Amino acid sequence: MKTSAPGRTCSIATVLLSLLAVLHTSTPQKNDIDIYSLTVDSRVSSRFAHTVVTSRVVNKANVVQEATFQVELPKRAFITNFSMIIDGVTYPGNIKEKAAAQEQYSTAVARGESAGLIKATGRKMEQFQVSVNVAPSAKVTFELVYEELLKRHLEVYELLLKIQPQQLVKHLQMDIHIFEPQGISFLETESTFMTNELADALTISRNKTKAHIRFKPTLSQQKSPGQEDTVLNGNFIIRYDVNRTLSGGSIQIENGYFVHYFAPEGLPTIPKNVIFVIDKSGSMLGRKIQQTREALIKILDDLSPRDQFNLISFSGDATQWKPLLVPASAEDVNQARRYVAGIQAQGGTNINDAMLMAVQLLSNANRQELLPAGSVSLIILLTDGDPTVGETNPARIQKNVQEAIAGQYSLFCLGFGFDVSYAFLEKLALDNGGLARRIYEDSDSALQLQDFYQEVANPLLTAVTFEYPSNAVEEVSQDNFRLLFKGSEIVVAGKLQDQSPDVLSAKVRGHLHMQNITFQTEIRVAEKEEEFQSPKYIFHSFMERLWAYLTIQQLLEKMILASDAEKQALETRALNLSLQYSFVTPLTSMVVTKPEGEERSEVAEKPVETENKHKHFHLGSSYADSFLTERSGYRGPTGPSGKAPGNPGRIGPQGPVHSPSHRLTYHGVRDLLLPDMLLAPSTPDEVDLRIKARVSAIPSDTMTQRHQERKHSGSSEDTSQPAKTDSPPAPIQAPPVILTLPGQSVNHLCVDIKHSQGPMNLLSDPDQGVEVTGQYETEKAQFSWIEVTFKNPQLQVRASPEHVVVTRNRRNSAYKWKETLFSVTPGLNMTMDKAGLLLLSSPDKVTIGLLPWDGPGEGLRLLLRDTDRFSSHVGGTLGQFYQGVLWGPPAAADDSRRTLSVQGRDYSATRLLKLDYQEGSPGTEISCWSVEL
Repeated sequence: MKTSAPGRTCSIATVLLSLLAVLHTSTPQKNDIDIYSLTVDSRVSSRFAHTVVTSRVVNKANVVQEATFQVELPKRAFITNFSMIIDGVTYPGNIKEKAAAQEQYSTAVARGESAGLIKATGRKMEQFQVSVNVAPSAKVTFELVYEELLKRHLEVYELLLKIQPQQLVKHLQMDIHIFEPQGISFLETESTFMTNELADALTISRNKTKAHIRFKPTLSQQKSPGQEDTVLNGNFIIRYDVNRTLSGGSIQIENGYFVHYFAPEGLPTIPKNVIFVIDKSGSMLGRKIQQTREALIKILDDLSPRDQFNLISFSGDATQWKPLLVPASAEDVNQARRYVAGIQAQGGTNINDAMLMAVQLLSNANRQELLPAGSVSLIILLTDGDPTVGETNPARIQKNVQEAIAGQYSLFCLGFGFDVSYAFLEKLALDNGGLARRIYEDSDSALQLQDFYQEVANPLLTAVTFEYPSNAVEEVSQDNFRLLFKGSEIVVAGKLQDQSPDVLSAKVRGHLHMQNITFQTEIRVAEKEEEFQSPKYIFHSFMERLWAYLTIQQLLEKMILASDAEKQALETRALNLSLQYSFVTPLTSMVVTKPEGEERSEVAEKPVETENKHKHFHLGSSYADSFLTERSGYRGPTGPSGKAPGNPGRIGPQGPVHSPSHRLTYHGVRDLLLPDMLLAPSTPDEVDLRIKARVSAIPSDTMTQRHQERKHSGSSEDTSQPAKTDSPPAPIQAPPVILTLPGQSVNHLCVDIKHSQGPMNLLSDPDQGVEVTGQYETEKAQFSWIEVTFKNPQLQVRASPEHVVVTRNRRNSAYKWKETLFSVTPGLNMTMDKAGLLLLSSPDKVTIGLLPWDGPGEGLRLLLRDTDRFSSHVGGTLGQFYQGVLWGPPAAADDSRRTLSVQGRDYSATRLLKLDYQEGSPGTEISCWSVEL
């Protein structure tokens, strides 16, 4: 159904695009409700994304059945339209002021039904869901439209489509169109479900300014091997960036509106003075403090020698590491690393004193003229709970900190987990020129901390202002900004006046390290408007909606800081824009009508990040902090599934959703909380964390005591002593490394590492642009990590037994082993299968493989393919064996021994039986010449 208000817009990927669209239709019985068509059409026009998701289903049963339509969309996106077409009749969604929809909402709640349509489902997503009864042989078409202005994050835009149809679909197609007048400089795709068969269904075409990505798998390509189920269950991601120069940015015009993108290249970074304020209260005990220490050590290594820094840790009291800020010299950074490694968690949470201590450090240094001229001062607060010691009133803490900072420094707040009041941290940060970010408790929490630091690590400009002729533009969005960081982008939008000049000029002013700078740019209005008039794949009149979207987002942010008197005016304007442009925002609701005989309407309301949904069941931080001083990691009673005891509900959107008839849900995951829970997990990973935490809460001495009791009583454990027998032969082990030697009389060489101190240069080939290093633990006889660094593209892959981390442009992406991955980057392909084999390949280059081997001799394994592509300059501990190996004859007395010479050095080789791990577990026995290093 077409919207009647000013059009719909396109929600996909541009500079850090984070678009998540999950397609998921559940059915009461397999094959009763058949999805015969499922399409996603995403159009990105100059950073503004417009996505249309359409699902067509038919009821093949001879009785009425229920069809459920689910779509996951980004939290930053606004739904603009939804409709159902049933037997040719359209049932639209109408967007209204929240108060106007409240009566229908309350009525549904009174009936005991879930009246929401949307719920938060993860870090970046919200899930829209609607169910409807379908008559026998009847067809239903669902269509959802949402829009988002994409935000640049660490030099990239990201589009994420999450696909879960849960059945084979005759016509399944995704089309992503990207149009960037500045030119597309980089484009890559990644998938967590792609197979070699499905890869043939993916086509990518691009030129200087346009890209088209299409995914259209056939039924046979969708099938799991040997089964009739679909393999389509996971993420499809597109990342890209645009061309930039050292200029006043790019101004684009369409249909009487303009947008100005500013992210100049080539600017030097400004030195910074940074104070890290770290919560070490009892609730941080366990993995949280461990991950914080790990992240801080990495962050300290990334400090520039021109930076100054200090550390404050706090629980009931606040303690500063040094009396003054110190330069980020190698010596001071090493001392700080040792200090961080010794931080232990215990006690309460005194946020007020810690923050005032940080401000005092900077203010004293400023008065003593110890801060470098033109430098930027930042405070980064990390906490996981509400204040419990000292000043505990959040409003007074906010007032104290704001008065102390007095606009001189920027404050960034990181909330670890869900015990913390995010609303408190968000206002604290926004009051002081920064921003807040939630750090999710997961295996990659340390990486989340590092990524956040990278966002603010390189300030480029301060006091950035945009100026336009007063006779040319009006209704301009926010036009002054405290800071511009490397890898981000400032966006300003506005309306052209009816009688505006033919040429639009703009000035952008800011402060560099030691000087002021002004960028000037001019554009011819008619020429710029032509850029968006001809392409058919562009969602036209999008720029007006872009302006409205940006303005609403900024108004909602200003409401957080405004006084009660100011807030009403801001809310009124944001509400009017939301209604005018049909956006579902925190101020509006969408009422969805239903066919006769069912509840006539349901209500969709946008979740708010600051809602602390578990607060009613929180025992209080003071109690929890003191309790957690003794009991590590406790999170409250949960059952073996991670749910509260007695809770039959499910957590998260996994699996089919058998909703009651005509139910539409859009509510928080934490609605499943029971009063006896201290903290409910919101993701499957968090469920796992709670289970582990529950086990770790049992003191080790108690476990030992129980073990001794069982031992003495003779119960529960078999303490009988079996008769001694000859020990069975040791299982055949997999060597740490198997090398394939093309052109040699010996094809395979097994390398055993017996002596290792510190990181090893395993191989390097400057002509191939690749280097492999690793840390081998001789006691465990395994690699603790292996790192592969590529020169072109500039990318690093670090594998540990826990996960794989890919780093590009200071951006980290973590992947768990044995989760399928298919990534296509210019110059490099990355694939991982369900066995965990990660292959890094490129045309004309050596293929490098990494594997978490869990057979005999378990640990990380390295494998090499296409080794005939090594250049003559290859070197390293393993690389040397590709530099002309010379084999001596077998020994006269023992033909299982030979000598091989490499670059003038002799090694003794012995023929042994080994397990070949290269094709995955369980491995195959091979006779291999084994060399010890």
